[in-house]
Parts: sequence; structure tokens; C-alpha cells
Amino acid sequence: MTRRSLASLFALPAAFACQARAQSPAADDLTTIDSDGTAHIKRTVPVPKTISPETYALMVSGKRWTPEPGTKESADFVEKMHSIYPVEIEQTTVAGVKVKIVTPKRAAPHKRDRVLICLHGGGFTSDSGSVFESTSIAALTGTRVIAVEYRLAPQFPFPAAVDDAVAVYKDALKTHAPKKIGIYGTSAGAVLSAQAAVESRRLGLPLPAAVGFFSGYVDLARYGDSRFLYGTRGFTDFSSMLPALKGLGMVPYVADHDRKDPVLSPMYADLKGFPPTLCMTSTRDHCLSGTVDFHRALLRAGVDARLMVFDAMPHAFWYSFDLPESREALEAQASFLDHHLSRHLHYAPNAVPPAVRADPCSLILA
Repeated sequence: MTRRSLASLFALPAAFACQARAQSPAADDLTTIDSDGTAHIKRTVPVPKTISPETYALMVSGKRWTPEPGTKESADFVEKMHSIYPVEIEQTTVAGVKVKIVTPKRAAPHKRDRVLICLHGGGFTSDSGSVFESTSIAALTGTRVIAVEYRLAPQFPFPAAVDDAVAVYKDALKTHAPKKIGIYGTSAGAVLSAQAAVESRRLGLPLPAAVGFFSGYVDLARYGDSRFLYGTRGFTDFSSMLPALKGLGMVPYVADHDRKDPVLSPMYADLKGFPPTLCMTSTRDHCLSGTVDFHRALLRAGVDARLMVFDAMPHAFWYSFDLPESREALEAQASFLDHHLSRHLHYAPNAVPPAVRADPCSLILA
């Protein structure tokens, strides 16, 4: 091959590349990259039709996922929730901590030796979900739930919430085997669930049978991509997160504490021997990165960790309990917790195994 033909051969890819660039839209129209790798993104993102028709209609309408608190719509929403998930709620204290004891009206007799501990969401500064998170799971599992009303920041920063959660867990250990206790939470409650497990191990306590980690993050020293892409409602409400992003978030809760403390940020803890954990999130969740990163960390530690990611849903979408995706999410949460608290049950060799009822509380074992 001559030198001229060889030069022509190498020139062909460059020519094709130039032609391709000429035929495609300019990259700057969609994305620009700074010298430090920071991306400035402009996209058109349609509502995907992979989701249920009910959820699609809600997203297209632009309406709120849950009614405005204090409105008649909100009262009707709560009434409907209790009709689907019938429970009794008692306000009391456990180990000096305020709690709600949530007892399912369809409680299964063979589950009286079990208990679930619910740690609510609300960014560690408010209680945005103790009633809903405990009501739905109590009814679906047929198991009594203790919803911990832990102390809130900024008046009570870390480790107050962890101390309250562990105090309730220690009290539960007085009357329940650890294999009959599960801990779960959404958002801040997910974070707190992991923190409480790490702190319990540090104190030498036996760990619970399972952890439900529903849309949280466990590295308060660093952020993943999703924190810079989404607000609490997917692509909206992002501006409200900007102050938190500048201070790496949860500033009132963290205060001036070392963000790499393994209790505050369980990503830096030894996770070997951690309880079986269900991690749940969605693709428009600002905690997407945190949840999947925690799942990978658990897998690296050899933990039985499951991950469930829903398409297009925003942060903690299962609060909108009457959507198909929300029902699926809640049933998956309940099924996971129910399984790990039931796995130690023993039946007579000829006994018929528990059946699942075909009703709204379909995960209650007969």
C-alpha cells in the first residue's frame, strides 16, 4: 500500500465524523460542559407512557400528588386511607419517647409476637408521614407498628433522633426477639433506619430482622447526581432545595457534626452483617443516587439487599396511596417486612401453609 493510499485511509474516519457533526444538532443546544466537568443541561422530557394511565393523567394535569394539608380534600384523602387500611391508633410514650401505637383491625393472631418500628419522613424537621407510613404497613402486614415521633431539628440536632429511635428499639427487645422486629422508614426515616441499625450495633445490641430503606441516602458528606436533578416533586420544587445543596443538606439536623461519622453517614460504617434490606426509590427522586449507592454498598458487604426502582415517579410517591404504582410499592414494602419477620415461624409437618387473602390488605396471612 502506498503512502498516499495509507493517508487517504486514515482520513476517511475524520471525514465521516465531520459529516456526522454537520448533520446533528449542535451539542451546545442541549448540554454545555465547564472545564471542571460541571454540566449545564437543557432537555425536553415527556411524561412516559410506561406508567399507569392513572398516574399518567395525574402527571399531565400538573396537580399535586397529595392534597394541600388542612383542606377538605386532605380530610377526604385521610378518610379514604383509613377505609382502605383500617387500624386503631393510640398516642403514648415508649422509653420516654412519644410514639403512636398503630394496631391493624385485621391483625393476624400468630403475629402478636412481632412488631414493626416506623421512622417517619420530614427532613428531620417535621413529621410528614408517621400516620400514613405506619397505617398502610400495619394494615398490609397485620402487624402492630410503633411510629416513633423522634425529636426534631433544629431544636434537637443529631444524634437526638437516633437516640430516640434506638431507645424505642431497646424497649422492644425487652418483649420481642430481634428476629421478630423490623425497622423501616421513608426519606429522613430511611436515613434514620440505617443510622439506628449502625448505632444499635455500636452499642452491642442484636440487629432487627429486616430494614426498609425507602428513598434516602447515607452519605451526608457527598451528593450523587440525583440531588442536582430533581426536587421533591420530580422536576418541580427544585429551587427549594438550593439552600440545602449549598450546605450539603440536612444542615439543621447535622449541625456542625462530622459528616463522615459512621452513625450519621452509614456509608462509612462496616455494613457486614447488616439486616436484610429493601431499598426503594424512583427515577425522578432526589434520593435516587443515595438509595442505589446504599444498595451497592450493602451488596459489597455481602448483605441480602434488594432494590426496587419505579419509572418516572417522584420522591416518596407511595404517599399517594391510591395510584397503581403506589399500591405496588406499599405491597412490596409490606411483603418484604412480613417475609423476614415470618421466616422463623415453624409449622407442623402436615399443616397447611399460610394463604394470602385476596382483599385490599392482601398481605395479611390467614
